[in-house]
Amino acid sequence: ATRTKSKDVERADSGIGQMPARKWRNRASETLSSLQAWEAHRPCTDCGERDLPVETDVQNCNQRRADLCEKCRKRRTERKESVLEFVNTEASYGEDLRIIKEEFYLPMQAAGLLSQEQLQGIFSNIQELIDLNESFLEILQEEIDQAFDQGDDDLMTVCIGEIFLEFVNMLPAFQTYCLQQSSSVNMLNALEKEKELLRIFLNVSQNDNTALRRMNLRSFLMAPLQRVTKYPLLLSRIIKATTEYHPDHGSLREAKSRIESHLEHINMKTKQEGNTWTLRSFRQDSKKKREVINIEMRETALKTVGWLREETRFVMEGSLQLAQPPDGQWVKKGSKTLKFQNMQVLLLVNMKRVSESSLESAEPGPVKDAVLVLIRDKNNGKFHLLREPLRLSNCIVSTDPDCDDTFELIEIRREAFVFRDSDRARTHHWFRQIRRYSRELGSWKKRRNALPNIMISTPHTRP
Repeated sequence: ATRTKSKDVERADSGIGQMPARKWRNRASETLSSLQAWEAHRPCTDCGERDLPVETDVQNCNQRRADLCEKCRKRRTERKESVLEFVNTEASYGEDLRIIKEEFYLPMQAAGLLSQEQLQGIFSNIQELIDLNESFLEILQEEIDQAFDQGDDDLMTVCIGEIFLEFVNMLPAFQTYCLQQSSSVNMLNALEKEKELLRIFLNVSQNDNTALRRMNLRSFLMAPLQRVTKYPLLLSRIIKATTEYHPDHGSLREAKSRIESHLEHINMKTKQEGNTWTLRSFRQDSKKKREVINIEMRETALKTVGWLREETRFVMEGSLQLAQPPDGQWVKKGSKTLKFQNMQVLLLVNMKRVSESSLESAEPGPVKDAVLVLIRDKNNGKFHLLREPLRLSNCIVSTDPDCDDTFELIEIRREAFVFRDSDRARTHHWFRQIRRYSRELGSWKKRRNALPNIMISTPHTRP
């Protein structure tokens, strides 16, 4: 048999000559070197910078945390510490609430040291704060545990801002407690001077009960005030350590803005009631000022309709121009003949509970009721209702092509109102939302939309 030369085998197997093969091997080697160089200086996954240290040890390189630069490693560590601080301090605050109830409230109630009315005056809505803390802390702890179970040791998947916004209804509960704090302390001082048994119980508890850490009742009653003022500081620290590309960054800023607005509102209510103490003050800006006004209007509306806060949803709110036409012929004359006045309008919807827990994240139930609250803003800064709320189940809402910058709402057998916004598109949005609930709740909800003066006949008179 004839022995085959090596170069013939190479040609038969690869199809390329010796020189091209050498060039290909050199190019492959260069490409591999480039990949290794890129791998050694690949960009940080958080910030995109290429200042990663060169790792010569393969094991150390594999153990490097998510290809982070030194700056982002430090930031992630700070964020993890801030998140854990938020959760741990929430747990400590909950422990203080438990002490208030189990070491003071229940023993004083069982011993008959104070009447139920006196206990309510001193401890205010402490049970509501306990329930909110337990639910809030449970969700926070579940997020932490889930992150660790999934291998997220830096807790980057934990979104404190989103969770805080889901529990934003706890802020009015803090407000109720804070506004009653001054009267609660005054009542406790008066009762302690009056009742010797109460004074003895408080002294013995402070000195002999190790769970109290030698703190008196007044110190524990300050826990909710201290906690609500610490939220902005804790959120600020998390924001500082969270890159703007993180999905929770916007929610964190929104949560911080909401809590600061509520604190400013509490201070405002405190001054109105003549109290000298205030919570920690924060820099006011136009956005926070508007939010404080919105909080005040929502409270006025809730107080007026008498609904539970957890069953109420604010669909729309804002300034509208309102007019009350003298008769039903205003459309022919045009809206220019009407006299409009600025009004704050809130569209509230009362939702049926889907469960006993008002803090569940399930979808809300069907609509029970919907109202429009009309509020006039006086010069002294206080809000006053124009009239009782307009129940949309008793109203018909319509628009006319000849006056497409307005819409009309007629309360059956009573009054007619014409609304408009300075922005025509927003006027139409208001109209669609109000008409939706009017049709859904009214007995005429299946009828076609028609002009009110055709559907019903009712006199239009000024109040």
